[in-house]
Amino acid sequence: MINFIKKLRNFYLARVKWRAYPIGKNFHAGARVRIWGRNKVKIGDYFYIGRDSFIETTCEIGNFVIIANRVSIVGRYDHHYQQTGIPTRLAMSIREPGYNWKGADEITIIEDDVWIGAGAIIMSGVRIGKGSIVAAGSVVTSNVEPYSIYGGVPAKKISNRFNTVEEQEAHQQAFEKFDPEKFLKMKG
Repeated sequence: MINFIKKLRNFYLARVKWRAYPIGKNFHAGARVRIWGRNKVKIGDYFYIGRDSFIETTCEIGNFVIIANRVSIVGRYDHHYQQTGIPTRLAMSIREPGYNWKGADEITIIEDDVWIGAGAIIMSGVRIGKGSIVAAGSVVTSNVEPYSIYGGVPAKKISNRFNTVEEQEAHQQAFEKFDPEKFLKMKG
Protein backbone atom coordinates (compact mmCIF):
# COMPACT_ATOMS: atom_id res chain seq x y z
CA MET A 1 0.00 0.00 0.00
CA ILE A 2 2.84 2.43 0.88
CA ASN A 3 4.51 1.79 -2.49
CA PHE A 4 1.22 2.52 -4.30
CA ILE A 5 0.79 5.82 -2.41
CA LYS A 6 4.39 6.83 -3.22
CA LYS A 7 3.86 6.05 -6.92
CA LEU A 8 0.57 7.96 -6.94
CA ARG A 9 2.20 10.99 -5.28
CA ASN A 10 5.11 10.97 -7.75
CA PHE A 11 2.65 10.67 -10.65
CA TYR A 12 0.67 13.65 -9.32
CA LEU A 13 3.81 15.78 -8.93
CA ALA A 14 5.25 14.95 -12.37
CA ARG A 15 2.03 14.97 -14.39
CA VAL A 16 -0.18 17.49 -12.56
CA LYS A 17 1.66 19.89 -10.26
CA TRP A 18 4.74 20.31 -12.50
CA ARG A 19 3.04 19.40 -15.79
CA ALA A 20 4.55 22.47 -17.50
CA TYR A 21 7.95 20.78 -17.32
CA PRO A 22 8.90 17.61 -19.22
CA ILE A 23 9.72 15.00 -16.58
CA GLY A 24 10.90 11.50 -17.49
CA LYS A 25 9.76 8.15 -16.16
CA ASN A 26 10.46 6.84 -12.66
CA PHE A 27 10.54 10.33 -11.13
CA HIS A 28 10.68 10.71 -7.34
CA ALA A 29 10.51 13.87 -5.23
CA GLY A 30 10.74 13.96 -1.45
CA ALA A 31 8.59 16.12 0.80
CA ARG A 32 8.57 19.91 0.37
CA VAL A 33 10.42 19.93 -2.97
CA ARG A 34 9.91 23.01 -5.16
CA ILE A 35 10.57 23.21 -8.88
CA TRP A 36 10.48 26.39 -10.97
CA GLY A 37 12.42 27.62 -13.98
CA ARG A 38 12.15 30.96 -15.77
CA ASN A 39 12.44 29.47 -19.26
CA LYS A 40 12.24 25.73 -18.66
CA VAL A 41 13.01 22.79 -16.45
CA LYS A 42 13.59 19.47 -18.18
CA ILE A 43 14.18 16.30 -16.13
CA GLY A 44 15.29 12.92 -17.48
CA ASP A 45 14.40 9.36 -16.52
CA TYR A 46 15.11 7.73 -13.12
CA PHE A 47 15.48 11.06 -11.35
CA TYR A 48 15.45 11.38 -7.55
CA ILE A 49 15.30 14.65 -5.62
CA GLY A 50 15.36 14.50 -1.82
CA ARG A 51 13.21 16.35 0.66
CA ASP A 52 13.48 20.09 1.19
CA SER A 53 15.37 20.54 -2.08
CA PHE A 54 14.52 23.05 -4.75
CA ILE A 55 15.23 23.98 -8.31
CA GLU A 56 14.67 27.68 -8.95
CA THR A 57 16.41 28.35 -12.25
CA THR A 58 16.26 27.28 -15.87
CA CYS A 59 17.67 23.77 -15.80
CA GLU A 60 18.19 20.61 -17.86
CA ILE A 61 18.77 17.42 -15.89
CA GLY A 62 19.82 14.12 -17.44
CA ASN A 63 18.98 10.50 -16.63
CA PHE A 64 19.87 8.62 -13.44
CA VAL A 65 20.51 11.79 -11.44
CA ILE A 66 20.24 11.74 -7.66
CA ILE A 67 19.89 14.97 -5.73
CA ALA A 68 20.07 14.50 -1.96
CA ASN A 69 18.12 16.35 0.74
CA ARG A 70 18.26 20.15 1.12
CA VAL A 71 20.00 20.80 -2.22
CA SER A 72 19.43 24.18 -3.88
CA ILE A 73 19.84 24.84 -7.59
CA VAL A 74 19.46 28.61 -7.79
CA GLY A 75 20.14 31.65 -9.92
CA ARG A 76 23.08 33.90 -9.19
CA TYR A 77 21.29 37.01 -10.49
CA ASP A 78 17.72 36.55 -9.26
CA HIS A 79 17.40 40.22 -8.25
CA HIS A 80 18.60 43.24 -10.23
CA TYR A 81 20.82 44.48 -7.40
CA GLN A 82 22.29 47.26 -9.56
CA GLN A 83 18.94 48.88 -10.30
CA THR A 84 19.70 52.54 -9.50
CA GLY A 85 17.83 54.06 -6.56
CA ILE A 86 15.85 50.94 -5.69
CA PRO A 87 16.59 48.70 -2.67
CA THR A 88 17.50 45.14 -3.69
CA ARG A 89 14.42 43.81 -1.87
CA LEU A 90 12.18 45.85 -4.20
CA ALA A 91 14.31 45.64 -7.34
CA MET A 92 13.25 43.71 -10.45
CA SER A 93 13.16 39.95 -9.85
CA ILE A 94 13.86 37.15 -12.31
CA ARG A 95 10.29 35.90 -11.73
CA GLU A 96 8.86 39.10 -13.23
CA PRO A 97 7.95 38.96 -16.95
CA GLY A 98 9.92 42.10 -17.88
CA TYR A 99 13.17 41.02 -16.21
CA ASN A 100 15.99 41.45 -18.72
CA TRP A 101 19.11 41.80 -16.57
CA LYS A 102 21.92 39.30 -15.97
CA GLY A 103 20.92 35.67 -15.60
CA ALA A 104 17.72 35.87 -17.62
CA ASP A 105 19.06 33.41 -20.20
CA GLU A 106 21.41 31.31 -18.05
CA ILE A 107 20.87 27.57 -18.06
CA THR A 108 22.15 25.00 -15.60
CA ILE A 109 22.93 21.59 -17.07
CA ILE A 110 23.27 18.44 -14.99
CA GLU A 111 24.30 15.53 -17.20
CA ASP A 112 23.53 11.79 -16.75
CA ASP A 113 24.65 9.68 -13.77
CA VAL A 114 25.32 12.60 -11.39
CA TRP A 115 25.04 12.52 -7.59
CA ILE A 116 24.68 15.81 -5.71
CA GLY A 117 25.22 15.45 -1.95
CA ALA A 118 23.08 16.83 0.85
CA GLY A 119 23.00 20.57 1.36
CA ALA A 120 24.91 21.41 -1.81
CA ILE A 121 24.18 24.66 -3.62
CA ILE A 122 24.45 24.76 -7.41
CA MET A 123 24.59 28.24 -8.93
CA SER A 124 22.92 28.87 -12.29
CA GLY A 125 24.84 28.71 -15.53
CA VAL A 126 27.10 25.78 -14.63
CA ARG A 127 27.44 22.37 -16.25
CA ILE A 128 27.87 19.34 -14.03
CA GLY A 129 29.54 16.73 -16.20
CA LYS A 130 28.38 13.17 -16.76
CA GLY A 131 29.13 10.70 -14.00
CA SER A 132 30.34 13.30 -11.51
CA ILE A 133 29.72 13.68 -7.78
CA VAL A 134 29.28 16.91 -5.82
CA ALA A 135 30.12 16.49 -2.13
CA ALA A 136 27.65 17.40 0.59
CA GLY A 137 27.67 21.05 1.59
CA SER A 138 29.53 22.22 -1.51
CA VAL A 139 28.82 25.43 -3.40
CA VAL A 140 29.25 24.93 -7.15
CA THR A 141 30.04 28.20 -8.96
CA SER A 142 31.79 26.82 -12.06
CA ASN A 143 31.65 23.78 -14.33
CA VAL A 144 32.30 20.29 -12.94
CA GLU A 145 34.40 17.92 -15.06
CA PRO A 146 32.83 14.59 -16.09
CA TYR A 147 33.57 11.57 -13.86
CA SER A 148 35.08 13.68 -11.11
CA ILE A 149 34.37 14.45 -7.46
CA TYR A 150 34.08 18.10 -6.44
CA GLY A 151 33.71 19.54 -2.95
CA GLY A 152 34.16 22.65 -0.87
CA VAL A 153 33.19 26.32 -0.94
CA PRO A 154 33.61 27.13 -3.72
CA ALA A 155 33.69 23.57 -5.04
CA LYS A 156 36.98 22.39 -6.50
CA LYS A 157 38.04 19.04 -7.92
CA ILE A 158 38.99 16.57 -5.19
CA SER A 159 39.62 13.51 -7.32
CA ASN A 160 38.43 11.42 -10.23
CA ARG A 161 35.37 9.26 -9.58
CA PHE A 162 37.21 6.10 -10.63
CA ASN A 163 40.73 5.09 -9.60
CA THR A 164 41.89 4.30 -13.12
CA VAL A 165 41.05 5.23 -16.70
CA GLU A 166 40.26 1.54 -17.32
CA GLU A 167 37.65 1.50 -14.52
CA GLN A 168 36.02 4.64 -15.92
CA GLU A 169 35.96 3.20 -19.45
CA ALA A 170 34.45 -0.07 -18.15
CA HIS A 171 31.76 1.91 -16.34
CA GLN A 172 31.01 4.00 -19.43
CA GLN A 173 30.69 0.89 -21.64
CA ALA A 174 28.45 -0.89 -19.11
CA PHE A 175 26.38 2.26 -18.58
CA GLU A 176 25.67 2.50 -22.33
CA LYS A 177 24.23 -1.04 -22.26
CA PHE A 178 22.44 -0.68 -18.91
CA ASP A 179 18.78 -1.77 -18.94
CA PRO A 180 17.07 -0.20 -15.92
CA GLU A 181 13.82 -2.16 -16.33
CA LYS A 182 15.67 -5.48 -16.32
CA PHE A 183 17.81 -4.37 -13.37
CA LEU A 184 14.78 -3.30 -11.32
CA LYS A 185 13.00 -6.61 -11.99
CA MET A 186 16.05 -8.54 -10.80
CA LYS A 187 16.36 -6.30 -7.75
CA GLY A 188 12.79 -7.05 -6.79
